[in-house]
Amino acid sequence: MKKFLLLFALMVVAPGVMAQSAWQRYTVKDEAFSVTFPTVPAMATYKETVDRFGKRRRQRLLGAYAEGLVYTVSCSENPKQEPLEDFIEQEIFTHSTFDRTSEKDLKRNGFSGKQYFAPDKVPGTVQIFKTGNTIYRFQVFGAPTDDKRVQQYFSSVVLGKKASGIEVTDGVGVPYAPESKTEIDESGGKLFVGKEVNRKAVLIMKPEPTYTEEARQNAVTGVVVLKVVFYSDGRVGNIRTVYGLPYGLTEQAIEAARKMKFVPAVKDGKFVSMWMQLEYNFNLY
Repeated sequence: MKKFLLLFALMVVAPGVMAQSAWQRYTVKDEAFSVTFPTVPAMATYKETVDRFGKRRRQRLLGAYAEGLVYTVSCSENPKQEPLEDFIEQEIFTHSTFDRTSEKDLKRNGFSGKQYFAPDKVPGTVQIFKTGNTIYRFQVFGAPTDDKRVQQYFSSVVLGKKASGIEVTDGVGVPYAPESKTEIDESGGKLFVGKEVNRKAVLIMKPEPTYTEEARQNAVTGVVVLKVVFYSDGRVGNIRTVYGLPYGLTEQAIEAARKMKFVPAVKDGKFVSMWMQLEYNFNLY
């Protein structure tokens, strides 16, 4: 029944048409969590190389945008049972601006975790837990920790194999539909470039594209360059190929771009749409 409900939600929304927003609980098959999102989240599953492990691991990202905030879940396979503290040192403090002094101990469904805050122009909060062979990161960017929407998201987190919800699979999800006109781009539909805005769009979730078997067999490497519009309502669209690669790699890059989540650009205190160029590197390991 849960799968049917999700498929029905996707079927009734025509391409490019927004669905009405409604917070619902979501989960992923074979994962040990559930959490609420304001709309059907995008999801991407792929393999990434981790130097300290000397091997590749599965990485899974889920994300949704609503009212200037981005909500994400990162599911990192933990094949060597790396302690949570080591993971945080390697992947939180090395690659982000989360403040060590903001550390807060957490306990959820019998699992211990940590919380950190990043006081940037686009503030963010992360909660991190280790359950079995996976480390989960729940994040919200776009508002401080005490924002009611942030608290609502984190309070909805449930950990454990029995966590239930609507089952999500890889895909672009369903765009958020604002219930008011406060988020509508008031710039007359103009598309800005970086130097014209007060703050550029901030990428929060950027999934990696998948390397096709045909490209691997033909040893194709290189860079796919895309030009895309990051719309004021949180959508990614108007994707144009500046430089592509054969054997399906360009298409894989476009699919990854469609799943990205970001906090929109700001000009004169309002969210606006802007062009950005993206590069996806394809290398054989």
